[in-house]
Amino acid sequence: MAKDRKLSPEERVLWSKVAKSTRPLPQHMGQMKALDLFLAEQQAAEEASREPPVNPAKIPISHQPLPMPQKPQPSLKQHQPLERPVKRKIAKGRLPLEARIDLHGLYQDEAHDLLLDFLVRAHMRGLRHVLVITGKGSSMGSEGALKRAAPLWFSKPDFRYLISSYESAAQHHGGEGALYIRLARRPGDGP
Repeated sequence: MAKDRKLSPEERVLWSKVAKSTRPLPQHMGQMKALDLFLAEQQAAEEASREPPVNPAKIPISHQPLPMPQKPQPSLKQHQPLERPVKRKIAKGRLPLEARIDLHGLYQDEAHDLLLDFLVRAHMRGLRHVLVITGKGSSMGSEGALKRAAPLWFSKPDFRYLISSYESAAQHHGGEGALYIRLARRPGDGP
């Protein structure tokens, strides 16, 4: 910055606020006098009041786009997909599926209630890995309402605490029409 550059009124106001918020270090208290600080603040205030106010119309407009405000990150737990080794073990049968539920042919509200009840009971029994069959929804022009709805339900408070992670099942367990679900550990259960 050039030594002969003068501060703008906005910069002076900002500088006076910064100067007011500072405190001398204890070892320098004797060197700094309160009167000096007061006089410096008074001088900055007088100089700021002497200059004409800035006309907002004369302030140059930046042609850079303003940064978009970021959406606040939800503090809610986000489910992660199953780890690859875990999914592989389940698919090959080395890690057992301890329970399964088939939601084929149910309406969404029926399927929601049945799935919630199933997951609550499985969680209470301490089960870890279950299979939920939603179906692919390819019959009579259906687009797989349950297939799309189940992951949305999992992010709701009713389900969130029950589920640790989930992912589409292997082909022989239903493929895209089924989900492997790892249930969360119950409080007090071991690793």
